[in-house]
Amino acid sequence: MASIESVTLDVADPTAADRFYTAAFGLDTQIRLRASEAPTTGFRGFTLALTVSQPATVSSLIDAALDAGATALKPAAKSLWGYGGVVQAPDGTIWKVATSAKKDTGPATRQIDEIVLLLGVADVAASKRFYVDQGLVVAKSFGRMYVEFAAGSSPVKLALYRRRALAKDVGVSPDGTGSHRLMIGGDAGPFTDPDGFAWEAASPALTP
Repeated sequence: MASIESVTLDVADPTAADRFYTAAFGLDTQIRLRASEAPTTGFRGFTLALTVSQPATVSSLIDAALDAGATALKPAAKSLWGYGGVVQAPDGTIWKVATSAKKDTGPATRQIDEIVLLLGVADVAASKRFYVDQGLVVAKSFGRMYVEFAAGSSPVKLALYRRRALAKDVGVSPDGTGSHRLMIGGDAGPFTDPDGFAWEAASPALTP
């Protein structure tokens, strides 16, 4: 079964981005960073979502991100499905932090249960077929609205959402041009999907 082995964000200043992600979310090995000045404007067509166990942890991570320099796109709030908020990192990447729990069961932690890479695509059904052909296995599918693939042992789960719906969900305009500033590493690559998201063959994690 094919899956994501790594997610690399192209950023102007990898050192500053590393400081941000460590301070905001406690992420180090899960997200890779590399220097890039690739032109990009507006919505880059993807978001990264952190799933946690309770509302207090959502608020704690959102507050830490804001303190570290993120911009609030949607303040943490209750919704029909749970509790969540959206921030934009200084490098431009959009992050959603959410839980399906409505109530806290203990003090806030920094424990992240799941990282989901949400790709905004023009045609969910077509992209689903493409990824199935690359060896990914569908875990959940809601017609032409949303598709989630099995993660296996991967630290990151892949999901597909309509681009306009994804932009609306995180509170930004769907318009954007230029580079996605994203490279996905996995055992299915290298290839580029119908929406221009590039995959590379997975490489071992860099050790200091």
